[in-house]
This record gives sequence, C-alpha cells and structure tokens, in this order.
Amino acid sequence: MARPSPYPAELRERAVRMLAGIRPNYPTEWSAMKAVAAMLRIGATETVRPWLRTAEVDAGQRPAVTSDETAEIKRLKVENAELRRANEILKAASAFFAAELDRPPKRS
Repeated sequence: MARPSPYPAELRERAVRMLAGIRPNYPTEWSAMKAVAAMLRIGATETVRPWLRTAEVDAGQRPAVTSDETAEIKRLKVENAELRRANEILKAASAFFAAELDRPPKRS
C-alpha cells in the first residue's frame, strides 16, 4: 500500500496551477518545475513531476489510467477479494452439509 503524501492536496493542486501559468516563461518543463518547487519550498523538484503527470492524465492531455479509474479498479479488486472469500466459505459449508446428509442416521 502506498504511503500518504506529506504534502496536502491543496499544495499539489497549487503547484500544478502555477506550473501551467509559468511554463511559457522557461525554456524547459523541468526548469519550470524547479522554479515552482523553490517557490513552494518543496524539497525536491522530482516531487512536483508526478503531480503534473497525474493532472495531465486526469485532464485527458496524456494517455493513461485516470485517478478516478484507478480508485474504481482498487475498489473493485477489494470487492472481488471479499466475494471470493465468501464463495470459499459457502463452498466449505455446502460440502460440510452435503457430507452430513450422506451419513446414515444414528441408531438409538
């Protein structure tokens, strides 16, 4: 499981908005990210890059699985695992009760 980000969502969103605004003023995307990281006092420029990529994917500017789709896939995997466990329990219970029905009755 991924650990939570030490940066709040508002800061990530602000960094992405700032990047969109100042990108034309810099020769490369990396130099713009470096400037935004410095302005927001973010330790490493590399921290900002995935935020930008995720925002681009969510906006449909870059092909990949969006954040909403990723969350839905995760939820469905959990649900699928729960259903598999429930199915195994039902199979075991069915086998147990079928065995009980096949036994001859006890004589008193």
